[in-house]
Amino acid sequence: MHRVALVGFGLSGKVFHAPLIAATPGLKLATVVTSRHAEVTTDYPDATVVTSIEAALADPSVMLVVLASPDHLHADHLHADHALAALDAGKHVVIDKPFTPTLEEARFVATRAADKRLMLSVFHNRRWDSDFLTLRRLIANGELGEVVELESRFDRWRPELGERWKDRRAGGVWQDLGPHLVDQALVLFGRPIAVSADLATLKPGGTGTDYAQAVLRYPGRRVTLHMAQTMPDHALRFAAHGTRASFVKHGLDPQEEQSKGGMHPLDPRWGIDAQPGRLTRADGSETIVVPERGDYLAYYRAVSATLSGGAAMPASADEALAVMEVIAAGLASSEQRREIGISPPSPRES
Repeated sequence: MHRVALVGFGLSGKVFHAPLIAATPGLKLATVVTSRHAEVTTDYPDATVVTSIEAALADPSVMLVVLASPDHLHADHLHADHALAALDAGKHVVIDKPFTPTLEEARFVATRAADKRLMLSVFHNRRWDSDFLTLRRLIANGELGEVVELESRFDRWRPELGERWKDRRAGGVWQDLGPHLVDQALVLFGRPIAVSADLATLKPGGTGTDYAQAVLRYPGRRVTLHMAQTMPDHALRFAAHGTRASFVKHGLDPQEEQSKGGMHPLDPRWGIDAQPGRLTRADGSETIVVPERGDYLAYYRAVSATLSGGAAMPASADEALAVMEVIAAGLASSEQRREIGISPPSPRES
């Protein structure tokens, strides 16, 4: 049994990581670093609650540290410091996205993990969204033919001015939601040749980036990523167009809302999407697409298998670095108002 220390019991720790860790065979939620003692003991009475990461790292029985630190720690670079401290203590590390505030810090943390031969993974959970798994199936089965255009959207109707650090920082929605969409694009198609991005503040009086559109350029293919907080109709999730058919999907994967509502990840209803997509073939015929079941537990099952020496690491440091490179290129593209090229993978990544 691999004992896990979870750092943070806010939205990310409580809704995503804790339930998934506790439900995964081979993992035990042993320690939670938080000031919310009562909340933890109510849900996980066997877990030890400590108020400092140092206390968790001092426990020799803890093998894996999951960093779901409070939001402000992402913003002021302590998130990267915690990752380095955990690696220096000989612990494997899972980091909630975003990996680190900057590409340079991400590279530094990844190098430290490689030097110490420790597992480092970033929680890119939306690889296991129902809609994305369905899209992957359609592509793998050849039902779309060769995909020439993909539009991937993560829009919201949030007209009030944002007060969260995610809203105020330079990247705004691009730094917050962009890693999800970029990671999915890279899983499907690999690194793009170049990125062209437009980041903007569209809310009157707004101070943070609430709109982002990026075009990833591939040979013979374009992938458009769109994130905005100013859209009353924000249902469109995917529009994938291939040489044989198009796939259009509305509505978000249900797993986050199910967890917020108290559903257990092993509930038979978990991950079942009630809004199937539509396949339109080149001859005009249409079919409702039976969705794959969403499965965030697959991430931690893979983590557990990796710790046991039997599987490849999910969302590895190198894969997360590739995401960070696209995020950094998007920031540079918007600032410089030009397309930014993406370098080929380093020898370690290839």
